[in-house]
Amino acid sequence: MKKYSNGNGESQVPNIVSFGTKVTGEIESDGDVRIDGSLSGKIKAKGKVVIGKDGVVDGEIHCKNTDISGKVNATMEVKELTVFKATAVFTGDVTTSKISIEIGARFTGNCKMAGMETGKIKNEGKKG
Repeated sequence: MKKYSNGNGESQVPNIVSFGTKVTGEIESDGDVRIDGSLSGKIKAKGKVVIGKDGVVDGEIHCKNTDISGKVNATMEVKELTVFKATAVFTGDVTTSKISIEIGARFTGNCKMAGMETGKIKNEGKKG
């Protein structure tokens, strides 16, 4: 079986929930996770989480990066980049550093940009 880079600089076989497979519970991985089936529960991945075009997730996603093409109803905490492809249908809340939403994607919810402090100005190095 082919190994892939897991987003943490390591090589491993990706974790895949295939089309036609339904999982209820929690998935925890040191690498990447791909969902082409359906998951009702939580994903915790140190790498990238990919939700394929036929994938469905209802629950929570915690990861480094995510690439969504399917249907997601979740609370997401993404450390780096969140990408919603044109076929994505998302409902929920996202906390991320960077976000990309392609034309055609449906996004219903809230987005909080991590590291962005609104209404606060730091005056470092100024005396007065």
